[in-house]
Amino acid sequence: MRLQVPGYASLAQESHLNYSFSGTGVNIASAMAKLGHDGYLVTTLPDNPLGEAAISYLRKLGINTSLASRGGKYVGMYFLENGFGVRPGRVTYTDRLGSSFNTAQDELYDFSAVARVIDIIHFCGITLSMNDGVRAQMKALAREVKAAGGTVVFDCNYRPSLWGADRYAFAKPHYEEMLSLADIVFMNEKDALFILGMETAYEDRAEQLQDLIPKVAKKYNISALAGTHRSINGDNTHSLQGYLYTGGTFHFSQARTFAVHDRIGAGDAYASGIMHGLSEGYEPVRTVNFAASAAMLAHTVTGDTPTANEREILQAMNTHLSDVER
Repeated sequence: MRLQVPGYASLAQESHLNYSFSGTGVNIASAMAKLGHDGYLVTTLPDNPLGEAAISYLRKLGINTSLASRGGKYVGMYFLENGFGVRPGRVTYTDRLGSSFNTAQDELYDFSAVARVIDIIHFCGITLSMNDGVRAQMKALAREVKAAGGTVVFDCNYRPSLWGADRYAFAKPHYEEMLSLADIVFMNEKDALFILGMETAYEDRAEQLQDLIPKVAKKYNISALAGTHRSINGDNTHSLQGYLYTGGTFHFSQARTFAVHDRIGAGDAYASGIMHGLSEGYEPVRTVNFAASAAMLAHTVTGDTPTANEREILQAMNTHLSDVER
């Protein structure tokens, strides 16, 4: 549950909050539904009016909720304060440990049935950071999908504040297990350096990426890796370039520069663009440019969840700016 402070005020200044339901799983499932796929969310939601509100919101986003279980009383929440100028945005997590998802018992899920329904499943490092029970469920579901011939996607999505003491050392074996199960992975050179403890002689980020990513692909037998590099410019615009490594070759998107309305969820838009392009058989260069354009568009709307359809993303691949469509 996202609780957003209106405008550019801080939590200490404001007495009103706007709420919505989001998270990486929601964003990916909804974005894929917008792109013409059937999007499901595997989760557990409270068996109370809060859970009903969440279910209604998910359905409004086009997500099929038939794989959502009900139990417990709480959802995880985060508070979002928008940054401005030199002041960065701030996310404060709360109530994660007691959430219905975090405390769900194994019997609430039938992973073999889930694996028969879906073709591609997406996991992320935020879920991996929850607790041992969730981690075991996550890995079990990934194995079921692999056994059923499905595609496993893993987004490293490392959040230091969620892993506690000895962060990288504790996270590493769990990340390595997920990487060994994954077919498509989202990461960059920082993940290879800090989570996996890999080494490189290069100091430039682009050179580190091109040195380390092929090594990750080979070590963990991953068919495709993708990610982005972002820079924030002096005029508060952002610049973003995506990469896709597949078949032993790097493919880079055009660098995109744009103004930012809401940054949260843009990485999920990029991931859904890569997943869509690969599943539809796009050429790699087309796939990575499609994904970068999807990420760019996600910066222009309020809320975590991407809203662009395929036509809008393809249009954005050709031009940044347009007048009112009539």
